[in-house]
Amino acid sequence: MAPHLTKDTRPVWPHRAVVTAGMPYGNKNLHFGHVGGVFIPADFFARFLRDRIGEKNVLFVSGTDCFGSPIMESYRKLTEEGTCCGTISDYVRANHDKQTSTLEGYDVDCDFFGGSALAPAASVHEQITAEVIARLRDAGVLEKRSTLQFYDAKAGQFLNGRQVLGHCPIQGCKSEKAYADECDLGHQFEPEELIAPVSALTGETPELRPVDNLYFDLPAYLDYLRSYTAELEADDTVRPVVVKTMEEWLGEPVLFIQNKFREAFDAVEAKLPAHTVVEPEGNKSSFTVVFPSWRERDEAHGVLSAGGVRFRSGKALVPFRITGNIDWGVPVPDTCGCSGLTCWVWPESLWAPISFTRTALAEAPEGRYASTDWHDWWCSEDSHAYQFIGQDNIYFYGVAQTALWEALGCGMRQSTLVANYHVLYMGKKASSSSKTPPPPASELLEHYDAEQLRAHFLSLGLGEKPVSFSPKAYDTRETGKNPDGTPLLARDDKRVIDPVLKEGALLTGVFNRLARSCFYGVAEKEGDPSSVRTGCIPAGDASPAVVEAAEQAILAFEQDVHRFEFHHALGVCDAYLRAANKRWSDASKAAKAAQKEDQAAGDALMHQALVDAFAELRVATVLMHATVPRGCELICEYFAIDSDVFFSWEHIFDTTDELVRALGEEPGTHRVKMLPPRFDFFAYKA
Repeated sequence: MAPHLTKDTRPVWPHRAVVTAGMPYGNKNLHFGHVGGVFIPADFFARFLRDRIGEKNVLFVSGTDCFGSPIMESYRKLTEEGTCCGTISDYVRANHDKQTSTLEGYDVDCDFFGGSALAPAASVHEQITAEVIARLRDAGVLEKRSTLQFYDAKAGQFLNGRQVLGHCPIQGCKSEKAYADECDLGHQFEPEELIAPVSALTGETPELRPVDNLYFDLPAYLDYLRSYTAELEADDTVRPVVVKTMEEWLGEPVLFIQNKFREAFDAVEAKLPAHTVVEPEGNKSSFTVVFPSWRERDEAHGVLSAGGVRFRSGKALVPFRITGNIDWGVPVPDTCGCSGLTCWVWPESLWAPISFTRTALAEAPEGRYASTDWHDWWCSEDSHAYQFIGQDNIYFYGVAQTALWEALGCGMRQSTLVANYHVLYMGKKASSSSKTPPPPASELLEHYDAEQLRAHFLSLGLGEKPVSFSPKAYDTRETGKNPDGTPLLARDDKRVIDPVLKEGALLTGVFNRLARSCFYGVAEKEGDPSSVRTGCIPAGDASPAVVEAAEQAILAFEQDVHRFEFHHALGVCDAYLRAANKRWSDASKAAKAAQKEDQAAGDALMHQALVDAFAELRVATVLMHATVPRGCELICEYFAIDSDVFFSWEHIFDTTDELVRALGEEPGTHRVKMLPPRFDFFAYKA
């Protein structure tokens, strides 16, 4: 049984909020996982906050991640194939435009969706990058290091990160693809640790040559990160996957060496820097070598390699690379100690939301936002940032960004990370190279309405575990035989229920029915003697049971959203709508039966049924607004109430009469918009 909630236990919200969604790379359109796992949850939360704390106090920003080696490599391949014309900027712009169109198709309403290399944000982003690097330099946490980079002698050039393929050296990693210094699961390592490197340009084994770059002293913030992560563990708004993943990086630097190399290790151990050997327990196949810092561990690499000892690294903090030497990137000022460098894509993408914030504020009409100073959004105690990301990016946003924000020394407030697990496809990890590659997000809209998909993705509970997205429209399983003996596929089998339509059925059935009942119930009808048919919302107090149900639904919904348990919040709405519809059905039937015996008595019952139904419809529409904005705003239109007033949580606990008085009208006189026959607020594809 659900606990009884009271208003004095409501969560506290900031005065201002920034919401971000992890930036998609500029080398392709959006896949369904990015839309369903990141953008729709972020949009839901931003829309809720606009209703809860006011539209002027919310900034929802994101954009295309325009730089980096993945984009360079995609552009190079397409250019060689002759399928891409124009500059790399043109290539990124075209993909950005596709991404923008896809988001619009899903009713994702960013205040600003830009591009790190695209006007108007590009110049702002370049300026902020220079400011950040200068601050880190002045704080003494930037170091110039000569490190090794892969060089393809046959091609006669250094290779960017995505032009080198190998196997991830991190112990326990199951990635099937690793690049020069990170794998596709987000693990970081030094280039010399990559196992079996191959050049993507020539297929040759590249050599390692020294290059100079700037590095942020991330290991210096180990104690801070440990303390901060311990605080997160006690915060019920932080998902366990965030804390668990961050903790994995905060241990001591170690190397794992298979037992078969023990004799070779013993032969060179005396040459190693300070370390401790931890013997294997039970039947483990490797022993562990623990070092006091990353420096000793890195020094050990050469000794072990020279002695023929193979090893794998454990997760630990290492200096975080800030720059690179690829042309396509944000230029780094020469005053920082190196010349001719660009910023590595991951650091600059961490502060890109600040660039987008500053751009949005500068571009906005006067009075659009409560403040035009970006510090009031990112540094103020009464503001907060919420960053929606995929689980693969927790290291960058949870570890690297947390330390960077602390190091900048300008009062940067740490963000709340809302990390989602992977959206699987047909029960398996989505892969474009599989037998059944997942459809692009834009293509899904050919089979389903955006609001069906929004409700379905939010219902998956991706904050708890990976969940499969299994749209029937793409289900090619054989479920039987057609009359002609050919295989019957699930997508064509009427017996197979489409899981994507489950939440949509609530909207097209229950929610539609309640809304239509209200508006048709008060519609003026010639020849109908009922006194309720005034074309106005009836005056009067809702029944105590209705008031109590509404209050409990509002409080439960708010708590669930505060904990980012959006699937539970949607479940609250589901239960509330079904109960409201049942109350209307029972009450209206009783009223109609009474009208046959006594018109006045029946009208009184119908009047109360409509008072209750309108009260419940208004609350349900406000709660569902962030999930299915189009349909809810259509209901608001027929209420004939300004949307800023209707959806504002300032009025969420008001009675209908109190809301009507706030409009300057007398209860019982507010006219609703006439509803056409057989009208649907939620008419979806099936």
